[in-house]
Amino acid sequence: MQAIFETVFDIVYLSTVIFLGIKMIKGSNGKRQYLLYGVMAVILGFGDAFHLVPRSIALCTTGLENYTSALGIGKLITSITMTLFYVLLYYVWRERYKIEGKTELTAAVWVLALSRAILCFMPQNEWLSATLPLSWGIYRNIPFALLGLLIVVIFYQTAKQKNDHSFKYLWLTIVLSFGFYIPVVLFADSMPIVGALMVPKTCAYVWTVLIGYNAMKGDR
Repeated sequence: MQAIFETVFDIVYLSTVIFLGIKMIKGSNGKRQYLLYGVMAVILGFGDAFHLVPRSIALCTTGLENYTSALGIGKLITSITMTLFYVLLYYVWRERYKIEGKTELTAAVWVLALSRAILCFMPQNEWLSATLPLSWGIYRNIPFALLGLLIVVIFYQTAKQKNDHSFKYLWLTIVLSFGFYIPVVLFADSMPIVGALMVPKTCAYVWTVLIGYNAMKGDR
């Protein structure tokens, strides 16, 4: 039952975000914020596919234990693409609200993103191992969480200030995604049932993509 549910859910999720991303790229009509948003959605979908596709295959065949390497590499790729997702979202913010300057803020975004990437590539993560060390799961997610917090703050403040109804709840989608993701990082190995929180976490990302897509449709 788990295999069927996860596989169907993942197919719907990946197809949705990639489809919407491609539509945004094609329909951006020279508006850079929507082009960036579309690229962001496509990267989200293809990046997650590196982990979700092997996982679905494993669940439907011989089990997760026989796909340790593929799943580990998939998690590494997903970790990097999710970081890039937030970097692009930062530049969507700059484009949408015509932000000039803010060099220190831009530097902070890149420092956090590069710190996350460097930590992800450290051999101590043991990506090819069946059991990943919890300590490094925490280390590599510290700059990621700080990056997410930064994006939450700037979108919340600016959307409120500009009375931007289309992006009114974008900050909330990010808060929810991290709210569901952090317990998985901390407790999924000891309490596998916590892994089910990845479903609402994924739904939060779909909401994020839909916000951008609906904004583009309303901007025509």
